[in-house]
Amino acid sequence: MNQHEIGRGISLSVGASMVFALLSGYTKWLAPLDGLDIFAWRVVWTLPGALALVVLRQRMPQARELLRRLRREPMTCAMLLLVAALLGVQLWIFLWAPLHGRALEVSLGYFLLPLTMVLVGRFHYHERLDVFQWLAVAFALVGVLHELWMTRSFAWPTLVVALGYPPYFILRRKINADPAVAFAVEMALLLPFAVAMLYARDSWALVAHRPAMLFVLLPGLGLLSTIALASYLGASRLLPMALFGILGYVEPVLLVGVALVFLGEALAPGQLATYIPIWCAVGLTAVHSVRLLRRERAMRRDGAANRLPR
Repeated sequence: MNQHEIGRGISLSVGASMVFALLSGYTKWLAPLDGLDIFAWRVVWTLPGALALVVLRQRMPQARELLRRLRREPMTCAMLLLVAALLGVQLWIFLWAPLHGRALEVSLGYFLLPLTMVLVGRFHYHERLDVFQWLAVAFALVGVLHELWMTRSFAWPTLVVALGYPPYFILRRKINADPAVAFAVEMALLLPFAVAMLYARDSWALVAHRPAMLFVLLPGLGLLSTIALASYLGASRLLPMALFGILGYVEPVLLVGVALVFLGEALAPGQLATYIPIWCAVGLTAVHSVRLLRRERAMRRDGAANRLPR
């Protein structure tokens, strides 16, 4: 991966984290819908955005190629079905947690996720880490171990996030499809389940007499989801797995802020020993990312200088 791709990947990852944090607070505006209803509506309204993304980015040839592969490669088809199921679980729990006072547990899962992603990058993909990345991992590990010592366990929403995403990204890389195209296909595979869920739960009746929700808030949910997921999945293809994992610390920091400021959840004094080391890890990750971006700009300047007429 070249420095330009890494710079783009960092920008996409940070941007996705900001929109995901916004989505966590956005769910409060969708009452009286619960987590399952919001998940189903999110799929329904995200699919049009995902398809539009394929068209606007001129990815129709890649879409046709993926569909041809699915017809002639049963294993790829099976992997894509599993990938869609794994994504569906993550989309549901992300929206369910804020409505049930479990946002901090999910945010802890996102704190733990980068560690699991770094381990995948180091031992599955044999990627090397520089000193700032190792320090970030060490600080994050201190925070996670403190949380484990305090609670003697991790809540199940924490484990679903921390252990559910790594196989998703590994399988996605094995499929090796264009990120926008694969994202649209995943949403299309989830659509029948989402529509069946809306029908079974009579969710239409809850929004039919709320024009603002039906025509503004729910389409807005789909738009934000499309932007966030497309950026996140694009970053996963552009970045080394270890760096992609460490950049994941940006999102849980923002999620904790949303949970404390907007959702009214409380951070116990004992939890500071969990979050302060992780915030240090975020700072070290920021330093590492700035160094990479500066290196990219320096390489661009050198390249431009070399192209000047002599």
